[in-house]
Amino acid sequence: MATFFGEVLSVYSRAVEEDDEELDENEEDEEIRRELEEKREVQLHWSPEVSESLKSGNQLQCSDFILAVGHNAARFLSVYVLTSENWDAVGHASMWNERSRGETGLTGGESACVFYRHKNNPSVLMCQVTCYAAEDQLFQWTEKVFGCLQRRQLSVTVLSDSSVAEYKTADYLCCSSAPFLRSLHTAAFHGQPVCRSLEQPNIITGLPAAVLNHCEVHHIATVVYQCYSDVTGPDSVTMETFKPALSKLGESIQLDPSPSTDVLRKFVRTTNIQSNLYI
Repeated sequence: MATFFGEVLSVYSRAVEEDDEELDENEEDEEIRRELEEKREVQLHWSPEVSESLKSGNQLQCSDFILAVGHNAARFLSVYVLTSENWDAVGHASMWNERSRGETGLTGGESACVFYRHKNNPSVLMCQVTCYAAEDQLFQWTEKVFGCLQRRQLSVTVLSDSSVAEYKTADYLCCSSAPFLRSLHTAAFHGQPVCRSLEQPNIITGLPAAVLNHCEVHHIATVVYQCYSDVTGPDSVTMETFKPALSKLGESIQLDPSPSTDVLRKFVRTTNIQSNLYI
């Protein structure tokens, strides 16, 4: 561009500079998005023995997989099953999200998602999950975990917690009898559930729903037992409600019929028992 006196000036375009700034911002946003995706990826950490087997291309032999999701469900396994000392921790999962700060450096005992294998019957696996799994991590978890298990003759039992305030029914007396169990199962499950089926319009959500959906697609016999409780924290009565759910597994799972007071005190938080209906 030339002035009135013939002096040549360089052309300045603000639009070009704004385009460059926008490009830089887009690149930064993309980098941040990639970093978040990597951080939110579900990571499985297996014991050396299991890792070696998986690296060889062998899936884990598994006849029964018991998954406990929620504090009462997980503590039920701790109180009634794991106290037998017939179980080895063989792995754990880490999940980082807005409500769970999973750390890869944690050991299996410190993790909020731990896998156990029966010492005398290695085909029986259990998993306790007390951490939150975000929606974008549910598919990851199910794909990665079930990708490590042989599907042939696999049977899955899911124990899950829920508040009775979320249970929809016209029968008030039903809710007043909490805690109680309701079940849902896949078409491949041919057994008899130990409780009534979950009535419409009630649904299950989160990790239990993701596992049920995955198993339905892959024709895996699966049953979900959801316990509706009116207690806000870990509670011995709510834990005991899960006992019938594992009774049909027979010799695969040995339940402690009467856990000691010390064991219960260890896993049950002392709180004032309050009903969600009146909070």
